[in-house]
Amino acid sequence: MKIVSVNVSVPQTVEYQGEFVTTSIFKQPVNRRVAVHTEHLEGDQQADLSVHGGPDKAVYVYPYEHYAYWEKVLGRSDFQYGQFGENLTIHGLIEDNVWIGDVFRVGTAFLQVSQPRIPCFKLGIKMGDPSFVKRFLQARRSGFYCRVLEVGDVAAGDRIERLERGPNPKMSITFLYRLRFDEAEPDLLQQAVELIPLSTSWRDKFAQKLNE
Repeated sequence: MKIVSVNVSVPQTVEYQGEFVTTSIFKQPVNRRVAVHTEHLEGDQQADLSVHGGPDKAVYVYPYEHYAYWEKVLGRSDFQYGQFGENLTIHGLIEDNVWIGDVFRVGTAFLQVSQPRIPCFKLGIKMGDPSFVKRFLQARRSGFYCRVLEVGDVAAGDRIERLERGPNPKMSITFLYRLRFDEAEPDLLQQAVELIPLSTSWRDKFAQKLNE
């Protein structure tokens, strides 16, 4: 398992459907070591802190393996690292085998998996296709967010080492996506609510679903 690319950006304003939108989704690869801070990578800023960033979403990770899938499905060959707004493009970790609460040494930083990613309309802006957000959700190739347990630094080529497994082997990134958007048994929803490493916002969503 390794980092393929480290990608960062600062907010920029673009025109979208007759309005101006500020976004940081246009990540660009960085060819140097990058510091990992408690809520972001060095040189990376979020445009809307109400829905992006923060301790539970400090680092967004996306599997390089999905690039080939999207290139085939979309008939495109113009992708660059950071295409899906990720901070770290990685190789060797897929959502099926990533549990909430997993702890990884990434470069010299320690990261803990906190939640799947749900895209907003800005991913559609990046892809040049407003309908892509729905396709992204349906494909269940979400990538995942991490919180920073110990600051450090990262660079392309760095090894990724799993140090600790999350507390519930049922709660993979893929499973949580299904649990949130499909029908779910109450006992599984309760397990998600009680999953301490899961971000507060996701635990709250499962609590709401449990009480519906």
